[in-house]
Amino acid sequence: MKVLVMGLGLHGGGLECARFLRDRGAELTITDLRDEKTLAPSIESLESGGAGFAPARYVLGRHEMADFQGADLVIKNPGVRPDSPFLKAAPRIETDISLFLNEAPARIVAVTGSKGKSSASSAIFWALDRAYKAGGERRAFLGGNIAVSPLSFLGELRETDDVVLELSSWQLGDLRGRRKTREGRELPLLKPKAAVLTAIFPDHQDFYGGMEPYVADKRVIYEGQDQSDATIAWDDGWGKSFLAESRAAGLVCSSAPLAEGANGGWLESAEGPGLARLSGPVAAGLFGRRASSEPSVIEEIVPARLLIPGRHQKRNLLASGLALLALGLRPEEIRAGFETFAGIEHRMEMFRSSGGIHFYNDSAATIPEAAAQAVEALAALGGLVLVTGGTDKNLDFLPLARAAERAKAVALLAGTGSEKLRALLDAAGVAYLGPFDSIDAAAAAAIAAAASGDSVALSPGCASFGMFLNEFDRGRKWKAAISRLA
Repeated sequence: MKVLVMGLGLHGGGLECARFLRDRGAELTITDLRDEKTLAPSIESLESGGAGFAPARYVLGRHEMADFQGADLVIKNPGVRPDSPFLKAAPRIETDISLFLNEAPARIVAVTGSKGKSSASSAIFWALDRAYKAGGERRAFLGGNIAVSPLSFLGELRETDDVVLELSSWQLGDLRGRRKTREGRELPLLKPKAAVLTAIFPDHQDFYGGMEPYVADKRVIYEGQDQSDATIAWDDGWGKSFLAESRAAGLVCSSAPLAEGANGGWLESAEGPGLARLSGPVAAGLFGRRASSEPSVIEEIVPARLLIPGRHQKRNLLASGLALLALGLRPEEIRAGFETFAGIEHRMEMFRSSGGIHFYNDSAATIPEAAAQAVEALAALGGLVLVTGGTDKNLDFLPLARAAERAKAVALLAGTGSEKLRALLDAAGVAYLGPFDSIDAAAAAAIAAAASGDSVALSPGCASFGMFLNEFDRGRKWKAAISRLA
């Protein structure tokens, strides 16, 4: 079979597709608009494990129409627009996620959203892994948009396992309407036992051109669910529309106690715990228990004190906790997992303390609202020096500009987003340092502006294009600069 991988990339999806199909005897051609030097880590990784297989053919820095027309199968990178003329010439299109879902025997938990999806999916995996290691046959795996292709562990999976998939809007859009055949029956390709939708904000508007098409891709997450599954979403406008549309049992997340009879959870305050309530019929549908006429029981699932700061982190854990309830974990198992969850790299990651200053890497805050939430959380702890800015994605920077007023000092990274942010800061009379065209210069300025007891945080609110390969590269270079200079 002739396979064309469109977009080898650096995040692992294209690489794992290439490896997966090569190992099954495919004749591989790999095409990417990036050059060989940029893609060197992925190329080296693929070639180093290629002993005994025919070498792949590379077409880099361009795409050739003949390659698409002559392929039996084209593997699409999620970031490629579906209306690409090259894809229109392809006889069959798959992604690493579709290949995985077509064969995976395990139970699926799916997580999406504008921000919080990586933290929520990681927290669900953390709690599952901790609970399953305490006993039993189940195992937990984590993959998807979190830069781990699930194809990398497909061969290990059993029916008793759980897989947590973080899915971007692009990845979900590629799954719309897709089906698979099992034992002569046609089934939805994506049918998660629990589907979690975290906070929805404007994002990727340079790609979608509006919120409706962007959110339409998010809706695919519950497209294949039924009444035996659970959809978890917030009680805002978007969340209410998700819960009303989904055929699954709806579990609502709220910042206030739920009305009597509603199923879900809530945070009563920023300092308090997260509580959950499931009624008899919903509990019966999710857990296979007999419906009870007794009043529902309120359970604490998110501890009041966590290792990661910020109300937005508690929001992520509340949604995660409801998903874990739907999977059958007991409240005490959920609390125990969350008590030890320290967050993940590039998301409010406190990675160094020096001279009484705490340094944070929040490079995955790629929209203004996410950076504003980080400012709110860290400014509540004391003085904050904020490093922000970068490349615009056709977004509104007013939320970030307003939040920046709480910072002790602001340093800007050069980019089109920073130019929009500068105008707002100037109008509000907020001083700033830069813009700086290197991460080292921004780090040095931030360190100089900080004092003992302060926090210094990279929380860009922007895309990383231009100065960095991606947000992960940006975060790693920020940590390296701080390690050298602080």
